[in-house]
Formats: sequence, structure tokens, C-alpha cells
Amino acid sequence: MSKHIKIKALLQTAPAEQEVNVKGWVRTFRNNQFIALNDGSTNSNLQVVVDFQNTDEALLKRITTGAAISATGKLIASLGKGQTVEVKATEIEILGDSDPEKYPLQPKKHSLEFLREIAHLRFRTNTFGAIFRVRNSLSFAVHQFFQDRGFVYLHTPVITASDAEGAGEAFKVTNLDLSNPPKTETGEIDYKQDFFGRATNLTVSGQLEGELGAMALSDIYTFGPTFRAENSNTTRHLAEFWMIEPEMAFYDLDDNMDLAEGLLKYVIKYALEHNREDIEFLSQRLQEEEKGKPQQERSDMTLLDKLQFCLDNSFERLTYTQAIDILKDSTPNKKKKFQYLIDGWGADLQSEHERYLVEKHFKKPVILTDYPKEIKSFYMRQNDDGKTVRAMDILFPGIGEIVGGSQREERLDKLEQRMDEIGIPKDELWWYLDTRRFGACPHSGFGLGFERLVLFVTGMGNIRDVIPFPRFPKNAEF
Repeated sequence: MSKHIKIKALLQTAPAEQEVNVKGWVRTFRNNQFIALNDGSTNSNLQVVVDFQNTDEALLKRITTGAAISATGKLIASLGKGQTVEVKATEIEILGDSDPEKYPLQPKKHSLEFLREIAHLRFRTNTFGAIFRVRNSLSFAVHQFFQDRGFVYLHTPVITASDAEGAGEAFKVTNLDLSNPPKTETGEIDYKQDFFGRATNLTVSGQLEGELGAMALSDIYTFGPTFRAENSNTTRHLAEFWMIEPEMAFYDLDDNMDLAEGLLKYVIKYALEHNREDIEFLSQRLQEEEKGKPQQERSDMTLLDKLQFCLDNSFERLTYTQAIDILKDSTPNKKKKFQYLIDGWGADLQSEHERYLVEKHFKKPVILTDYPKEIKSFYMRQNDDGKTVRAMDILFPGIGEIVGGSQREERLDKLEQRMDEIGIPKDELWWYLDTRRFGACPHSGFGLGFERLVLFVTGMGNIRDVIPFPRFPKNAEF
């Protein structure tokens, strides 16, 4: 029996008349003779040529779009266009039938909306095959980047009693009987009788626990699922998504920015080197899609150009205050073209402002620092001006913010004062404050939303298309 070989490897093999075995799913079957076979290792199909005159007719009828087959035969030079080799089959075995009347993926163009409804089958299309191979490479590259730099991969809890962002949009975790939960004397749910003896939720961030690890191991990173119960139906939000969150002891804000810029460049370069074919396909797809848009909505750069652009440019660094001055004086602000007009310092920047800075003003990725403390989280290190904190956000073309981070507040008195100001109970975060009591040191970290990164590298327009099974309001299918 010939050893089963992946199609990607076969297409790179010289035709040496050797016998091979391939397995995959039928994309098309033409003239009772030519099978386009795909096994997900590449978007390119392998042509399998069937000797239909000497093949049982009942078997030929079972070679339908979507069927899984095993083909054995000689690897020969192909006379057909678009491939160098093909398999001249001597034996075909049907591993799994597919009823052509019922199989929803016919050899034609399907809309992304329709494919979301059949997300269990959409992996079999070229677009989603390419997306998830790129996602795989980016995942691997993230680990390689940190491992090569001596970081420790830390698994922070998925179930937690803290809400790191203080946003209150967390999913509750309970094993109480929801139809008849135990109540306290004042009529509230008695979480003391719950599984953990207290109210718990799914994590919104691994950061706070990550900081605990960094206070002993120096450099750690987390890479895991996080959850937000935000009732948002936009193309940029998911209820379940993956976050990369490094925390580094003895890092100041500049070190933090250097690491984040280094990580983004490393993973983009890795994907370009290892998934060139997939990214070229996605770039082509995007150009086709943009033809239907009005000129002003089309992007100036192809996907490949955009990725190369991030590698070739050092990121522009400026303060929030400088950015506000630029935006206030900008043409779209003066002509009231921005949806949210910038009238002065303290405004929370929207995606349109971030994209203006990147795409129009600097024409390169931008890192903004030193935001007003009022619009940032309690744990960020306060500047001496009493108004701003040592925050940093990285802004990318087409997407706006891709990384958010800061130097963390290591001074106990300042941290407690800030928690009091915004009403965060200190007793609930006693363990977090302990790291400021015992051997505190300057430290920094950031969060990179993995799906936003995949969105950027694949050029897709909707975040629901870059995670295998998207979770969003009113949808937890598959």
C-alpha cells in the first residue's frame, strides 16, 4: 500500500512515475474523468485522472462534490493548465458519500453571510481554508517569538472573581438552580451557596494574574480565550475571542513599545514567509471585492502591500496630546467630516480618528502614549502631571487600535488612591495589591486581540470570519 501523502507536498514533487496515495474531498468531477481533489493542506487542488472506461459505473456515480475519496495511482507530469503534476488513478475508493442534491457547498461563489450559517462546512472553501491556515501560522509565530526571548507561557484562569477592566460586561458562572436560586435575607441571590462560595465570571483578561507571574518569573505571556458580554453586533466585536497578554518585570513604557512593535513585525513576517500562497489568494479576493465599492471606499494598498508596509516602517510614536492637536487642525475635523468631532483635550479617540492618523497623516503605523487618566484603566502608571497615565496604543491601517498596553502603577499609595477615586473595592483585589507591598518594581504589559491581528493579516472585513466558530449576541451555534 502506498503511503498517503498530503496534496501540498505532492504538488511540489517532481513527476517520477512513482505510485502515490492521496485522500481528500472532491471539489469537482468533470467529464466522468477529471477529479479536482483537495485535502485542506493548500488551496490548490490535485487533478486525479480516472480511467472511466474501466471503472464501475456505480462507483463513478458516487464521485460527487463533497465526497471523501482515496485515490492510488502514478504521479505523472500534467498536460492540463495550472498544475505540474497529476495522479493517473489505478484505484479509487469512496470513503464517504456526499449527496449532491443536499450538499450546500456547490462549485460556485457563496456569500460570507451564507457561509456563516454553515460554519461547520465553510472550512472546505478556498477563502476559509486560507484564513485558518494563516491563523494557525500566526498562533505558532506568537509562541515562537516569546519562547525565543525566554518568556514563560502562563495559563491564567478562565473562571475568575475579578473583572480586570472594571467594565462589568462579564458572563456569570454558576451551578445554582436558576429556576429557584437560594436567596439571602435581603432577597438577593446567595452566592455563598454557589460552587465557589462567591460570585464568579468568565475572564475578560488574564492581565492581573499575569502580573503576579511576572513578579516572580520576570517575563511571562498568556494566550487564551477571553469573554465579553457586550451586546454589540458590529463587525469588530465577538463575545469569545483570544488574547495575547505579556507582562514584563523591569520594563518601562519604551521597552513595552519596542516589544509590541517587534512582536507585530515578527508574526506578520512569519505569515508572509510561510503562507505566501494563501495571502496572495486573500489579496486577490479583496481586490475583486473592492471593485464593487465606490472609489473613495477602496483601499490605497493591496493586502500584500499593507503587510509589507508594516514591516518596512518603524512605528511613529507620539503622545495623545500631540495627536489631539493634529486631529483638531485636520481637514475632516474642520470640515465636520468626522462623525465624532474633536473639540479638545480629553476626548476618547474613535476608530475614524485613529485611522486618520495612520492612513492619512503619518502614512505608517502609530503608537500613541500618555492618555488622560480618566479614559484609561486604574492600574496604569500615573504621570507627574497628575492628568495622564503611561498608556500606549498601537494603531494600524484599516483597523485602528490593535494593541493596548501600559506601564503598570507599582506605587501602592498611588494605586490605592486611584482605586478609591473610581470605586474599585480594595479588599477584593488584596492579592493584586500585595505585589505592590512585597518587592514592587517597575513593570509593563500589553494586550493584543488575536482576531484583530488575523483580521488585519487576512484582509477580511468581519471578525466573525477569522475565528472558527464565532460567538456573538443571539448566536452560539455549532
